[in-house]
Amino acid sequence: QVQLVESGGGSVQSGGSLRLSCAASVYTGSSYCMGWFRQAPGKEREGVAVIHIDGSTAYADSVKGRFTISQDNAENTLYLQMNSLKPEDTAMYYCAARAGCAAWWWSRLHRSFYNYWGQGTQVTVSS
Repeated sequence: QVQLVESGGGSVQSGGSLRLSCAASVYTGSSYCMGWFRQAPGKEREGVAVIHIDGSTAYADSVKGRFTISQDNAENTLYLQMNSLKPEDTAMYYCAARAGCAAWWWSRLHRSFYNYWGQGTQVTVSS
């Protein structure tokens, strides 16, 4: 079992930045594909940014050029740097993990691909 704990959410004004962190209870660097998802009220949970074991990344079109996913394997921590935040980025942000990365290339931004989830951290962007 993998436990994931997110932190770093908060309230910012439009154009601001936040850095989310996700601490994993196990070493994820060589065996787990990781990602960030978000869910706004009344909407489906959507993939935001994901990272493969080999370091490949993928982003939702809505965040490309503004968000950056990274990981520190020594610290078992996943990050999401969010810049130029917009009100439409307001959501609960979740960290996700999957043991093994088979089918990542065509499933990477789908929530069903991941089998471990954190409790979420709220991000609110005001205009």
